[in-house]
Amino acid sequence: MARIAGVDLPKNKHLDRALTYIYGIGLSSAREILDKADLPYQMNSDDLSTDEVTKIRKIIEAGYMVEGDRRREVSMDIKRLTDLGCYRGRRHRLGLPCNGQRTKTNARTRKGPRRGPAVKKK
Repeated sequence: MARIAGVDLPKNKHLDRALTYIYGIGLSSAREILDKADLPYQMNSDDLSTDEVTKIRKIIEAGYMVEGDRRREVSMDIKRLTDLGCYRGRRHRLGLPCNGQRTKTNARTRKGPRRGPAVKKK
């Protein structure tokens, strides 16, 4: 099992999909990395040799911000917005969508489960 950037790549998956398990790498970034390493997208993550793993690891370390550094950067960006008190920061603080989505009927992912009307005792 290959371990890159502190993440174990999943077994029996194509490399371009397996690299997306690393926080900060999406599908297009994964394909760029594989192009630089001269590896096919359809190659399984099980079939990687140690040389290929080190090649991928070096490319990621050189040009991509992943895992802990990336999580820290995102949280600091959100903290900056909330400290400023701008619209997006207030929406983050309230746990509501920030990008203009409707909230009257949708946004259950951000708002959480519905709270029904209060039950009255007779």
